[in-house]
Amino acid sequence: MKILVTGTAGFIGSHVAERMALEGHEVRGMDCLTDYYAVSLKEQNVFDIQAAGVEFHKLDLVTDDLTDVCEDVDFCIHLAAQPGISNHVTSELYIRNNIIATERLVQHLEKVGGFQGFINIGTSSIYGSNATVAEDVAPEPTSVYGVTKLAAEQLVMARQREEGFPACSLRLFSVYGPRERPEKLLPRLITALLTDQPFPLYSGSEDHVRSFTFIEDIVDGIMLSIHRFSECKGNIINLGIEKTYTTGEVIQTTETILKKTVIKQVREPRSGEQLQTTAVIGKAKKLMAYNPVISLTEGIRKQINWSKRMLDITGAI
Repeated sequence: MKILVTGTAGFIGSHVAERMALEGHEVRGMDCLTDYYAVSLKEQNVFDIQAAGVEFHKLDLVTDDLTDVCEDVDFCIHLAAQPGISNHVTSELYIRNNIIATERLVQHLEKVGGFQGFINIGTSSIYGSNATVAEDVAPEPTSVYGVTKLAAEQLVMARQREEGFPACSLRLFSVYGPRERPEKLLPRLITALLTDQPFPLYSGSEDHVRSFTFIEDIVDGIMLSIHRFSECKGNIINLGIEKTYTTGEVIQTTETILKKTVIKQVREPRSGEQLQTTAVIGKAKKLMAYNPVISLTEGIRKQINWSKRMLDITGAI
């Protein structure tokens, strides 16, 4: 199949594009390489996916001509977005990179036509402070990020409902693993432990509960959504692992693996943070036979091993 993957210089997008290329698909990747975090890390991801056979295009979904990159694709997996909760990102930027970018991508795909399916990658952040519910519960986002990701998702699904646009949306829960954004919990924690530096921790976050889902399990789910697209089309589907852990338990597990104790540097809490996420995945199990299997300990070990390699190669994670 010919697959277009947006956001391929990022964490999840690079893994998806790489896996699909290694499985023999013809993969086009695109990303505009924003400087939300170090561009050098994104460039390393691009190097890795090109080595796997991905054709990479540096393009901005909002301003560039997308006709050629959208031409003659079977599926589009849309991961490009303005990620995360940050006081340094304006509302306008979330609107631009999440809503306007998604609308423009869909318009181009509609124009060229002939493709089989659009996989929108959404987020559990749309549920709000307590993301512990099934897909049919009304979303209550508490951040501009969550609001704009919900709007982008509904732009896609409105097309599906009214015009038969072949689409589904996957809401991901607390994904971690190699190539994860450096401001996320585990990259900060692992870096602090490996380099004997203080670990910045938001006040109260040790009690936050998450469905920490390893990247390989998420990629498996995205792959299944393509292979079983006829069942998934028209649906919004949660993807994550059902077992949950507190941030404190993640810290303790990582400390145990590395046989070190981190020095915590407590910071003021962030607004819009989720207090609890629990992936309710009955729908994913039914439609796709989705079965995430990687334990927290196994996943953290894999991320630590990758982080050590990155430190040896570049001196940074």
